[in-house]
Amino acid sequence: MSVPRGTLRAIRSRGGAPRYSEVVSPTTPRILAVANQKGGVGKTTAVVNLSASIAALGHRVLVIDLDPQGNASTGLGIDIRTLEHSVYDVLLHDIPIEDAVQSSSVANLFVVPANLDLAGAEIELVPAMGRETRLRRAVERVASDYAYVFIDCPPSLGLLTVNALTAAHEVLVPVQCEYYALEGLAQLLRNIELVNQNLNPTLQVSTILCQMYDSRTKLSAEVVADVRGHFGAKVLHTVIPRTVRIAEAPSFGKPVVVLDPSSVGAQAYRAAAKEVVDGRA
Repeated sequence: MSVPRGTLRAIRSRGGAPRYSEVVSPTTPRILAVANQKGGVGKTTAVVNLSASIAALGHRVLVIDLDPQGNASTGLGIDIRTLEHSVYDVLLHDIPIEDAVQSSSVANLFVVPANLDLAGAEIELVPAMGRETRLRRAVERVASDYAYVFIDCPPSLGLLTVNALTAAHEVLVPVQCEYYALEGLAQLLRNIELVNQNLNPTLQVSTILCQMYDSRTKLSAEVVADVRGHFGAKVLHTVIPRTVRIAEAPSFGKPVVVLDPSSVGAQAYRAAAKEVVDGRA
């Protein structure tokens, strides 16, 4: 597969990903920012299904929705039109994060939801004191109550994403199995490196998840091989296929692992979640 040379050069110059400290021990809460500045890679779908699968294993899991569209919230059965508090209030109005936590449609899985109030937060955060660390301070209050915290980042590299990267221990990057899969990754790695140097010295890219795999095309296999070639052991063995059932699930307000547990997509997400829990990547 031919990939823009500048992208590969930038990635190679960083050895595939920043070389940070070892993965945070499973005996402590794991806080994962799920990020990719390229839209349409299935980032929110990964958050919803990985978190639900890990919750089904008996772990307490918190999802923090930092995308103004609120798709992770609605995908877990939260009605974002009737919220008393959202992540916006946590970031801008100093509402304790525990006051914004909602039970989801899945046992052991809780959500700090987002709605369109968050759309203006990037601008409102600019003059705020400690603007890059507001989410970290909020999460520190409740992290010990959960085994896993997933932060669904918006498809941009603004202050919301910086807050997520500053609060997280590790970054999980979903990659779409299409031609421009690596486009934007070099910039994402640069920003992770900047956050690592200036705000969060323990941050690392721990996991790459290949998604939307189409076994009918040679291109999907080439993309997976290319990503494995650059990121090595960080790439999960499990590849998430492109399926109609995965695409349909959000309209039911449920993860595909709940809506249709026996489907191919659900089985793949459960396998990927097991790898994350086992520290495979």
